Amino acid sequence: MTRMRSAVVAAAVIAALAPVTFGGSAAFAASPAATSAGTAAEVGTVVQEGGRLAVPAGEEGPVTLRFTATLPAGVQGPVTASFQLGTWLTEDEPGSSPVSQDVIRSVCAVNGVSYGECAWDMPFNPPVLNDPPARPSLDLPAAPAAETLTYTVTLDADRTAIVLGRTDALVTLRDSMGAEVARGTIGLDFVPGTPPPGKRGAVHARDKDGVLWRYEGTGDVSRPFATRKRVGGGWNAYTAVAPLTTATADGRGDLVARDKAGVLWYYQGTGKPSAPFAPRQRVGGGWNTYTALVGVGDGSLVARDRDGVLWRYKAEYNTLYGPRQRVGGGWNTYTALTMSGARDGALGRDKDGVLWKYNRYGLYPSPPFQQRQRVGGGWNTYTAIAGTAELGRDDRPDLVARDGAGKLWLYQGVSKPLSGLVPGSSRSLVGGGWNTYDLIF
Repeated sequence: MTRMRSAVVAAAVIAALAPVTFGGSAAFAASPAATSAGTAAEVGTVVQEGGRLAVPAGEEGPVTLRFTATLPAGVQGPVTASFQLGTWLTEDEPGSSPVSQDVIRSVCAVNGVSYGECAWDMPFNPPVLNDPPARPSLDLPAAPAAETLTYTVTLDADRTAIVLGRTDALVTLRDSMGAEVARGTIGLDFVPGTPPPGKRGAVHARDKDGVLWRYEGTGDVSRPFATRKRVGGGWNAYTAVAPLTTATADGRGDLVARDKAGVLWYYQGTGKPSAPFAPRQRVGGGWNTYTALVGVGDGSLVARDRDGVLWRYKAEYNTLYGPRQRVGGGWNTYTALTMSGARDGALGRDKDGVLWKYNRYGLYPSPPFQQRQRVGGGWNTYTAIAGTAELGRDDRPDLVARDGAGKLWLYQGVSKPLSGLVPGSSRSLVGGGWNTYDLIF
């Protein structure tokens, strides 16, 4: 799987401001400030309603932030306001950060009057010594002066906003002369939200009548799959089906299927969940010589023959596959093979029930896999295993496994040294009744 590098979020401390509590909400103590005329004036407070606000970074709808500013007497309007997050964004490498200017979309209102959309500024800061970093900020609409100003701001954050983490934002209000008239903090916690459909995995299962069913990931591991959808009948014509690219909830993911006559067929993903596969295309005959077919993750395919030799078929634009390349022998030790949900290689279970990870090595003609890495034992309890794209909210691929009683279990992906992204050691129950299927992929 191609993974986008995340921005590094550095926490910034807003110094020299002592918080006090007003009715259980954090605010900043009033303090004198210089006006534009050079005289001292009291600075009002800002109080957040309801305390810290959790902002889902994902497909959820907007949440609403509310805070009230109390101004000193005699303030002349219009009053402008802004708040600045206590974090800043620094890219790992130029152009590597996934956070865009519209990572958060907001609509603003003051004292019940809607001012429509208000734009965020999301500056990226190269690591320059002795150069104070610019922080993400939001300019709020100007409003007539009043004793109190109540602000309502919707926050609709996409998945990349998770890099902002837990942050305090400094709120500043200024009068018509630019003098500071109120100050305080609000607390925002950017938490993992539902990934977009293109990041959520999907699992396919063929029942004993040959009907193919589709289970789309929800992004919630407590209920990982939505209600199943019927893809179509006739899939019992195939003796093997192998995903070439990971299936996702937006209807993407290619696969190949071998029929009883040994002919291999290619199904391209459409990007339409209601009809996820385009009409099949014939690849060629003679594929009955193989006992296992596995997608490598880059569109290429590996196939194990009856002698345990593994062969690689490189994906080609016009012919789908070029001449095969010998990978090596000894692959009959595995009783199950599946593509990793990360599209970065394959997983194999040996006869002792040990699961191994083969990370994808590189581009053709280099060998397809690096040296295998041990994931763990005890996997011979399962009658089917299938790697999937992310089913939770952690940006890691997962794996599902069916036991002899027909229960399906979910293993969330973890990152391990050398092995890369692999199934974790703990599992959670998806549900029972999966013995109705004779093929899960």
